[in-house]
Amino acid sequence: MSARERFTTPFGFHTTASEVIEGVDLTGKRAIITGAASGIGVETARALASAGADVTLAVRNVEAGNRVAQEITAKTGNPKVMAAPLELTDRASVASFTDAWQGPLHILVNNAGIMALPELQRTPEGWELQFATNYLGHFNLALGLHDALAAAGGARIASLSSAGHVFSPVVFDDIHFERRPYDEWAAYGQSKTGNVLLAVEAAKRWADDGITANAVMPGGIRTGLQRHQQDMTPEVEEAFAAFNWKTVEEGAATSVLVAASPLLEGVTGRYFEDCDEAEVNTDSNPFDATSGVRAYALDADNAQRLWDLGTAMLRA
Repeated sequence: MSARERFTTPFGFHTTASEVIEGVDLTGKRAIITGAASGIGVETARALASAGADVTLAVRNVEAGNRVAQEITAKTGNPKVMAAPLELTDRASVASFTDAWQGPLHILVNNAGIMALPELQRTPEGWELQFATNYLGHFNLALGLHDALAAAGGARIASLSSAGHVFSPVVFDDIHFERRPYDEWAAYGQSKTGNVLLAVEAAKRWADDGITANAVMPGGIRTGLQRHQQDMTPEVEEAFAAFNWKTVEEGAATSVLVAASPLLEGVTGRYFEDCDEAEVNTDSNPFDATSGVRAYALDADNAQRLWDLGTAMLRA
């Protein structure tokens, strides 16, 4: 397939995860989904489990994760659904999780995320919390699971981004808002740009290991992700009001497509929304950019630079 050919599927905006996974057999496949105790993570896990996959819910709250695992087993009849503790901003927690993983890993869904924290928050390392959670934690997790992904032969990574990536490229000169005023949407935007760049660079670096990686924009879904949006600016409030919202079942569809559909065999390094590869968006006003992907999020130089920078940060 030509690198310039836009990849499309028979599915669309209102397709559900159940429709994407229909007829797919994942028996013997193993999947990890971060943040799978709520929102679209639950529906993503349910869909993969319904196709027979062994599913690990990598979650902060293991008690909640265990409840979700039991509910998924009850709904799907698949007993191989479990929860395991993972705090993405804690390097020791990520190391404990990856060290405990044994055997191949066929599917990694980097689903967890936080959005638009109204006040600047930092990790003990001084990292801005949205970047540390949404991008860096998932990058660290993927690095730790690389050998397991390579051992699977044909493993897939789904890296969840957002339409919010249009609010900012990665600002390499001041990622952690040490010299510029904090802006919650700029912070969220660059973290989600990072999630796209993670897929772009993993697709390149790990191609010889048979690993494919793609970024996903699930769509606007009313979940706990919006819990910090009580005091929105007029522009953001207007954008939210006009947004074409999806159900949770529709929101999980693109993640499930990238993670498990035979249609995407060998497809890598791309950004998907509404179950199709997105077109590059050139709108000058980010509040008008409700679909599409910014060129800076697909830029190979940016992807390599962020990978190298993330590696250096994790080793510091």
